[in-house]
Amino acid sequence: MEDAFGHRISYLRVSVTDRCNERCRYCMPEEEQAWFPKEEVLNYEEMLRVLRVGASLGIQKVRVTGGEPLTRPGVAEFCAQIAQIPGIRQIGISTNGTLLSREEQGVTLAARLFQAGVRSMNVSLDSLDREAYRRTTSRDLLPKVLEGIEAALTAGFQNLRLNCVLMKQQTEREFVPLLKFAAERGLLLRFIELMPVSSREVLDEQNFLSTEIARRLIEQHTGPLTALPDFRTNGPAAYWQVPSTGQKIGFIGAMTNLHFCESCDKLRLTSDGKLRPCLGSYLEFDLRERLRQGCDDEELADFIRSVVARKPKEHDFRQNYQPNRRMIAIGG
Repeated sequence: MEDAFGHRISYLRVSVTDRCNERCRYCMPEEEQAWFPKEEVLNYEEMLRVLRVGASLGIQKVRVTGGEPLTRPGVAEFCAQIAQIPGIRQIGISTNGTLLSREEQGVTLAARLFQAGVRSMNVSLDSLDREAYRRTTSRDLLPKVLEGIEAALTAGFQNLRLNCVLMKQQTEREFVPLLKFAAERGLLLRFIELMPVSSREVLDEQNFLSTEIARRLIEQHTGPLTALPDFRTNGPAAYWQVPSTGQKIGFIGAMTNLHFCESCDKLRLTSDGKLRPCLGSYLEFDLRERLRQGCDDEELADFIRSVVARKPKEHDFRQNYQPNRRMIAIGG
């Protein structure tokens, strides 16, 4: 599939739940969150059907997200079923890491995910300071995250990436500890700019920290970084290397990188069955209604093609974007 701007669509991010066991201040409101009613959330078989039809149209990469996807029972078994779909070559998961070390009959959830065929894992880690982590997430779960990362490494995950959201007056203190932590474990560390998905306030002067300033601050500790224009992963991160150690660092700058959308290859399926061609756009299309009205696979394929045809050239975050769904309800 290809949209009107030459984006070749091969990547589907599937949110399996809008629920989360943390309350990150850039993602969820402080007030009570209204969860989707259970009957509005797609069941696994509905999601698998979308994936099977999507694979027939060229979807090759799948990332399971939330909310926190590991709060939904059966997620490892769901991933194992994804792995059986012809055409799907890569399965990843994005998680806050708090549940990865949970054991069932002596096997960690991280190990069950690896056995299911998941090979790529992104773990959110904004701080290694327990109190700072608690302030950011409203939960004292940093020890469980660190246990989860170790469980994932023990399970065999080699493509494990740490994602740190850049927040002014916090992340500046985290650069050195996070760089050391990632280097000691051979992990790829990425820094992500705040985006106005859940709230416009994240872009205020007291909150927003750009990737360019972050890189300059890091260079005060590492010396000049070397750009790696040919090093790519699945997303839009730009990678740099610490010459003295060889450590690679990624920067994801949706707000400041004017070329951010040029290589976009993804769609998003929300847990309540909306297909979104772009995270930073109001456009979303009700796939659940068509599924439950009995459409056949060709009609479903036509629907997916029609959404791809509506994919915008770039996101709207720089155009005074006003959130219509919080990030927790879209999926990471």
